[in-house]
Amino acid sequence: MQFAPEIQILILNGVILAVAYLGIYPGLQHKTLNRMLAVDLALSALALTVAGALFWGSGVPFNMILFEVNWAVFTIVTIMLMEVPLFLWFAKKHGISLSGDD
Repeated sequence: MQFAPEIQILILNGVILAVAYLGIYPGLQHKTLNRMLAVDLALSALALTVAGALFWGSGVPFNMILFEVNWAVFTIVTIMLMEVPLFLWFAKKHGISLSGDD
């Protein structure tokens, strides 16, 4: 079964976020905003690397409802939109300061 390109990226983002919020972040000994941001940077790079491997140079347009974008913009925007509620829930649950103070 072949999924639409948008669905492929959304599944990729979902899997990365599931691993992060069910495995990596709970396993951090010291849960701080700065540590989470460092891990998140690496995971975002992973998402872009995998999406790039799938769609780089393909010219496939990605539908963002009101306009079309390339794979990189779609990956970044959708992973951010998917992560914000997860991050806010996790930070509240674990008492992580959003001011960046460790």
